[in-house]
Parts: sequence; structure tokens; C-alpha cells
Amino acid sequence: MSEPTPSENDGEDDVKRRFKEALERKHAKARSGSAHADGGGKNQHAHGPAANKRTFRRKSG
Repeated sequence: MSEPTPSENDGEDDVKRRFKEALERKHAKARSGSAHADGGGKNQHAHGPAANKRTFRRKSG
């Protein structure tokens, strides 16, 4: 293939630059809203531990 002309190269660079800027905006927006993510909930075990769950068995007989 032939080597792209400078004008085609500029168009590709422009598209790459625009995509990179959009990606940076997306990442910045995601980072700004995650400040409370490590806070945790108020009650971690609302229904008790899983080891004490009731088991249901059929009657035999």
C-alpha cells in the first residue's frame, strides 16, 4: 500500500485525539462519583449469619 498523505494522517490524528479526550472525560466523570464507594453499608448482616438458616426436611413415615 502507499503511504498516507499528510492530510490523511492529520485526519486520523484528529480522530484519535478526539476519542482520547472523550475517554478522559468519561474516566474523570467516573472518578468523581466514587468517593463514597468505600464507606460501606450501615448494617452488613441484616438477616443474621447464613450458617443459622433453617433447613426444611420432608417427613419420612
